[in-house]
Order: sequence, then C-alpha cells, then structure tokens
Amino acid sequence: MLEPDLSVTLCGARLPNPTVLASGILGLSQEILGRLARSGCGAVTTKSCSLQPRTGYHNPVIVDWGYGLINAVGLSNPGVEVMAEEIRLARQRLAPLGAPIIASIFANTIYDFGVVARYISEAQPDLIEVNISCPNLDARFEQMFATSPYVAAQVTRRVKENTKIPVIVKLSPNVEDIAKVAREVEAAGADAINAINSLGPGLLLDIETGQPVLANRWGGVSGPAIRPIAVKCVRDVCKAVKIPVIGTGGVTDARDAVEMILVGATAVGIGSAVNYRGMGVFGEVAAGVAEYMRRHGYARLQDFRGKALAYC
Repeated sequence: MLEPDLSVTLCGARLPNPTVLASGILGLSQEILGRLARSGCGAVTTKSCSLQPRTGYHNPVIVDWGYGLINAVGLSNPGVEVMAEEIRLARQRLAPLGAPIIASIFANTIYDFGVVARYISEAQPDLIEVNISCPNLDARFEQMFATSPYVAAQVTRRVKENTKIPVIVKLSPNVEDIAKVAREVEAAGADAINAINSLGPGLLLDIETGQPVLANRWGGVSGPAIRPIAVKCVRDVCKAVKIPVIGTGGVTDARDAVEMILVGATAVGIGSAVNYRGMGVFGEVAAGVAEYMRRHGYARLQDFRGKALAYC
C-alpha cells in the first residue's frame, strides 16, 4: 500500500497535513512561525491582532490546572501594522515549506473588523481568521460577537466586503446553538469555520489566600478537559454547513485529531498541547494519523472524514 496522503485543501490553500497552529499560541513573529512549519505544522495561525496595539493583562495570565489550561492573556498584540510586516516576512520563510499562513484578527466594533481586515490583507496571508469568540466586547452592545447569530453574520459580511482573501470565522462554544451561528456566518459569506474557541470563562482560586490564580480573576478554559465538548460542537457545525471546518479544542495527540476528522473536520487546530509537548506535537500528530490510516487501509483523509456522523 502507498503511504497515506495527509494533504488537505482549505479554501484553496494546500496543507501538507491537517494540523493547524491555533491562534493565541506563539504566533507573534515570523521566526517562530518558520520554526513551527519546519516542525511539521500543516498551517500556522498568527496571534489575533487588532487595529491598535494592546498590552493585555499582567502576569499570571496562563495557569495549568491539571486537566488543561486557564488563561486571560487579554488579546495582547502589537497592532495590525506590525503584524502585517511579520506576515510579509513569514511568507518568504514558509513558502518553501508549504505551510499556509492564517492571519487572525479581532476588533472592538463591527466597523473596525472591516478596517483590520483591509489592512491585514495587504500582507497577503493565505487565509484570514475572524476571532469573534474571545471576550472582545462590541462597544455599543457589550456582548461577545459570537453569541448572536445576527451579529456574527454582520461581522462576517463586514470582513468579506473588505478583503478578497478567504475568510474563516472562529466560533464560541458559549452559545445556545452553535449550529445556528454557523449557518448564519455561512450565509453571510464565510469560506470556512473554526470551532471552537476556549470555554468559559472559568475561575480558579488559591485556597490558601482565597484569591483568584489569574491576575484578571477569570479566563478561558482550554486543553484536554474541553475536548468532548469541542468534538460535539464540531459535529454540530459539520452537520449544519457545507463549508470546511477546522476542529479545535483539546487536541493533544493523533487519536484526538482522528476523532475530529471522524466528525467531519477538514483540518485540526492544536493550541494548548504545544505547552505540554512542544513544537514537535504537530509532526507527532501527523505521523500518528498516518499510522491510523495505514492500519485501517485509508489512502486519503477523505476516506474516513465524517464517518462517525452516521452514528451521532
């Protein structure tokens, strides 16, 4: 039997394997993005950037609580102008490696999402990911954009009006019906969906002092503990839409990646696992997926993508 083909096509971009660096982990500089691609990452996502620089919260911002991570980084970033330059330089580094660049953006208002999209498009990333699922509040409505199907669609339309680059919309699990949100952003023109972002917010205390362990008191929960929730959300989204889905949330090893593909994911986001296993996790997961395919006689990922949807 020939070696399994791990490549996937995501909105016209070819990935050598289905692993994707999730936004928020490491993606601030072209040097790091290059190292990730060389370590076996199929596609890299930058840290989410905004129109203006943002300092975020002071330490501690990330804590390992034994079953995953809890974090409140505060969306710190150098601003869209600096990030655009990093993407330009990263394109030169990553071109020989075949790993597409996904530029993650966020904004405080629906209008500003369009402005950031227009600026970041000048750097020509392969894809743009619209982060509407962190606690970045709309200045007027003071709500997470992803919690309202209507608002999520409005953000999607605004971004699509300001770029010709394919758009991924990253959704939150903290909603009543994630499938409904997914259908609305698809109808608004989204080219792909990433599900899910962190769960929560959650709160952890130092029981000796009675104080929160995070400087910001509470934060998003990620890592292995949220994986069953993420798999269910990915299943719901894949049943609801026809566009590709990146399955993200708690993926630590090849078994977890296969699970995401079985419920329909085109690619698999990996974030918190980098903290546990280092940059080599991407190559290790890809190798493990290949071994699974050899054992089951699958030549391509599409041979088993969505296979579990018939049972769940």
